[in-house]
Amino acid sequence: MLRVLSTVTRSDQKQQGSNCTMAFSGFGIGGLLLMVALAASMVFLPLMLPPLPPPPLVLLFFPVGIMAALMFLAFSPAEVVGNAVASTL
Repeated sequence: MLRVLSTVTRSDQKQQGSNCTMAFSGFGIGGLLLMVALAASMVFLPLMLPPLPPPPLVLLFFPVGIMAALMFLAFSPAEVVGNAVASTL
């Protein structure tokens, strides 16, 4: 199915440009305040809370297992059926 692209005038580009710059301008005030609050809690909560006991050894293997699974998926070949490669010398 073919689609016909409409031509965009300069006035349309100016109107759409303001919307595009607003969408890609970065974080808004809410997101910025959320990140500042998260950073402050990561700094001050460990100073106020009592020390916690270490987690069980089994729980420490979950990040290692996730990393191993991701590395296996990253380096495993893609299964492409009927992929013909022609080389010329």
